[in-house]
Order: sequence, then structure tokens, then C-alpha cells
Amino acid sequence: MNADEKNRIFIEVNGLEVFAHHGLLPGEREHGQIFRFDIRLKLIQCPACESDDITGTADYAPIIDRVVAMTTENTYQLLERLVSVVADDILERNPFVESVRIRVAKTAPPLPHALDNVAVMLRRKRPGS
Repeated sequence: MNADEKNRIFIEVNGLEVFAHHGLLPGEREHGQIFRFDIRLKLIQCPACESDDITGTADYAPIIDRVVAMTTENTYQLLERLVSVVADDILERNPFVESVRIRVAKTAPPLPHALDNVAVMLRRKRPGS
């Protein structure tokens, strides 16, 4: 591990639950269900580490608010599309974020089998990084 990797800052948001209306089946979109997000942000730099000033990092509170808004205000058939849209938005709005990893899970997928969840995970880097 090089010196840059040792000093990397990651921000994680785990277990964010959002009730929304996504899914391939009409009943999923009509009735809705809980989606659970785990988000990991890798920062390019973190001036806040020295300044203790929120403007020098990726503030997770507005990121969470934006994820909730995007998840509840739009409807997608596929989790793949949902995580892609959210990842692009995070990278666009947060200049300190180098890459994002998002996992979103359906906690009650419409399947006739016992399981904890079904999830999709996406990793996306800022263009040029």
C-alpha cells in the first residue's frame, strides 16, 4: 500500500432505507417496498481533515437527502438503472468524490423463495480519475 492509499478518506452511509416504487412488475411499482442503500465514497482529497470545515469534504447529509429524493421522485424498472442514476448524480454534485460504490437491495422481492434481499452493486469513478 503506497502513502496515498494510507491517507485515503472514505465516507460510508450504510443501511439507508427508502420506501419507493421501483420494479419490473406492475405490483412492485404500484404498492412500493423498502430499498436499502449502502454507499461508499472515496475522496480525491479532504481539506476538511486539516481545516475541520465541512466545505472541505463531501457532506453526507445532503448526499443522503438527494438519494432519498431521487429514489422517491422517480420510478425505475431495474435496480441497475437506479444505482446508475444515483452514482452519476453523486459524482456530478460532489467535486471531492473520486469514486462511488452503491449497493441497493430490495428487502422483499416478489419471489416464491425465502431470502434476505436481492441487491445490485455498482462502482463508478469520476471520468479521468
